Amino acid sequence: MNTLNENGGLPILELDKNTSVTAQVYLHIRQLILRLHLKPGESLSEQELSAKLGLSRTPVREAFIRLADEGLVDVYPQRGTMVAPIRISEVKEAHFIRRVLEFAIVRSAAESAGRRHLALLEENLRLQADAQRRKDYESLMDLDESFHRLLSESVALPRAWRMIKSVMGQLDRVRYRILPKPGHSDLVHQQHTAIFQAIQAGDADRAEHEMREHLDQIWATIEQLMRENKEFFLD
Repeated sequence: MNTLNENGGLPILELDKNTSVTAQVYLHIRQLILRLHLKPGESLSEQELSAKLGLSRTPVREAFIRLADEGLVDVYPQRGTMVAPIRISEVKEAHFIRRVLEFAIVRSAAESAGRRHLALLEENLRLQADAQRRKDYESLMDLDESFHRLLSESVALPRAWRMIKSVMGQLDRVRYRILPKPGHSDLVHQQHTAIFQAIQAGDADRAEHEMREHLDQIWATIEQLMRENKEFFLD
């Protein structure tokens, strides 16, 4: 569980004794990077983080290894570990992979999604609308991810979702920056609703079209952000 630091610093981690410490540390640091509490180019100290968490350095070191595999941190033997820049080539590749898989997923969902998953998707949309009214962008980010995960689960393709998620790190850092833009979260909710309605109607062609509109609009916004914030990106 993450809570805000009382001194206004980084969110801190409250460990769950029933879950792997290494997994919790990895997810905690990953979230700090994706939500830009830790910014591209920022130095990460294994010793400092382990001290703050009251842990040995082993789970922090293992978390850094996993994050390096995802391209979210760069480990330099003599210089230490730094939050990786947002590499444009990796953002483009992640977007390509996501498009290919999600187009196929929504077509399958329109053809075979059952009542239980349709109800879960509808509830997710309700929660998105509520978070949007509260301008709770962290919850919106989680609900956005849950919406797309539920689409994969509705057609029994959990590994497809894991593949999408494995390349989403670079994209998510950009997406988190664009959520607060005026009108963006409202448009995303409208597009999610259109995707759901096409699936509910069993219209595979319309479901794919709505997903295409959704992902293309997100990509256009990402391209604009990359032009306006060149300091965070690496060609």
